[in-house]
Formats: sequence, C-alpha cells, structure tokens
Amino acid sequence: MSSLQHCQIETNGVRLHAVVAGPEGGPVVIFLHGFPEFWYSWRRQIEHFARAGYRVIVPDQRGYNLSDKPSDIADYSIKQLAGDVAGVIDTVKWQQVSVVGHDWGGAVAFWLARHRPERVGRLVVINAPHFAVLPAEFRRNFKQLWRSRYMFFMQAPWLPETMYKQANYARLVKALRRTSRPGTFSDDDIQQYRQAWAQPDALRSMVNWYRALLRHRPKLPDDVDVRVATLLLWGEQDRFLGKELAEASIAHCPHGRLVTFDDATHWLHLEEPQRVNALIEEFLAGA
Repeated sequence: MSSLQHCQIETNGVRLHAVVAGPEGGPVVIFLHGFPEFWYSWRRQIEHFARAGYRVIVPDQRGYNLSDKPSDIADYSIKQLAGDVAGVIDTVKWQQVSVVGHDWGGAVAFWLARHRPERVGRLVVINAPHFAVLPAEFRRNFKQLWRSRYMFFMQAPWLPETMYKQANYARLVKALRRTSRPGTFSDDDIQQYRQAWAQPDALRSMVNWYRALLRHRPKLPDDVDVRVATLLLWGEQDRFLGKELAEASIAHCPHGRLVTFDDATHWLHLEEPQRVNALIEEFLAGA
C-alpha cells in the first residue's frame, strides 16, 4: 500500500494518527476499526475506494496504535469516541461524509449518525449492533450474554491487559484466528498487529473502551432511531454477536438495508472483500 499518506489529526482534545488515500477533492469516506485492530483492519478496502475516486480517511481510534491514549476510563465513553470522529469530519471540506465502521467502529458510527446526522450522508456498519440493542439483548437473551462474557472479564483492573501481553500476545492472536476463516490473518498481518499492541499504554487503552461501556454508559435519547441511509452487513458465523442483533439493529434504521453472509464471520470485510467492497461502493453511489 505504497500510496498511503500518514498524518496526525487534532480532534476533541486528542491527536489521532490516520492513514489517508485517494484524491483530495474526492467525496470523503471514513473507516472506523474495532477491537483489537487499528487502521490496518481496512487493508482490503483502502486502495479499492481510493482508486474509485474517494478521499479515504482511516484513523487509529483513540487508545490504539499511534493515536493518543488518555489515562481515564471516562475518556473512552461512546460520546468521546464519537466526538473524535465528528472532529475528523470537521477537518474536511465536505458538509457530509460517508462513515464505515466495523465492530466497535460500527458502534461509534451508529452513535455519530444518530447525534450528528447532518454530517453523515451515508452509514455502513459491519457486524456491530445499534447502541440500544445490545443492552436489551442482555436482559432477554442468555445466549448473547454468554457470548459477550469477555466484556465482563474486561472490567477487571490490570488483569486483561496483563494476560493479553503474555507469550507475545498469544491470546489476542488466538482470538483473531479461531473466530475467522483459515488464512484471514496471515503471519505478516499478525506481526503488524503485534507492533500496534506493543505501543506504550495501548493494551490498557484498548481495554478501557470496554470498561467505559459499563461504567460510563450515556443516557439514551427517547428516540434512538438512526435516520441516515444505512447499510448493515453481517457475517452470520460471528462467534461474538448473534444474527438476532442484526435484525434488531436494522429495525432502528428506517432507511436501512440488511445484507447477511451465510458463511462469513465477524471479520466479514477481510473474508469477503470483493463482495463487501462492491456493496459499499454501490450504496455510497446512491444505488
């Protein structure tokens, strides 16, 4: 990916490292990664959309890789995370941009689209539930609660990051590979992730996203619907998030469309890049 530019973006009181590609005058699309990734998560999308004429902006979200890592758990609340992206949008000339998010990045994108709809023209979310759906599922769906048990493990002080660091990040590597199709994460890919995880305070900050999820939950608005045009893509073999979350999430998107992939996992955009890229490109073009 030799055409990439690396830059720093000042936003919402932090500095985010970002990768930028594509023509400066092109319509802007921002890609948001999830846990435990960083900008490299979108390696199979960046050049495709840059070649299609889009100005592609892919930040390391706060706490990840080369971006700032505030020390307080409250600094990782969903309001702060969405505020970072809103600040990135404010740095571009376009009044509206498209936002694509996976996993935690999808959660941030949903929140941003609900609270700043005037800046989000089109929203694409990949294997991430609408922010009002997961708490409701926890109350009535024991299977999903069991699938999400790792979130409760993340609440312990210092233990999760200590365990993740052991044996050259063996637990994180195993989590990526055992929940994805064989070959999705190559040895070279894993080395890129290890370098990102090894950044000072990165593991603590990454885990703090989960700590803030339970300790600094924002009050939900009375109307939680996202009225931005939305495309929700879902790999049905997701080991973390059941398909019922996708169906409940799209119900909160009056202008939404759900596309499922029978044999893809949580890492859909890496396993099916051609199909995913084609669907997103068609959607961003207004089709």
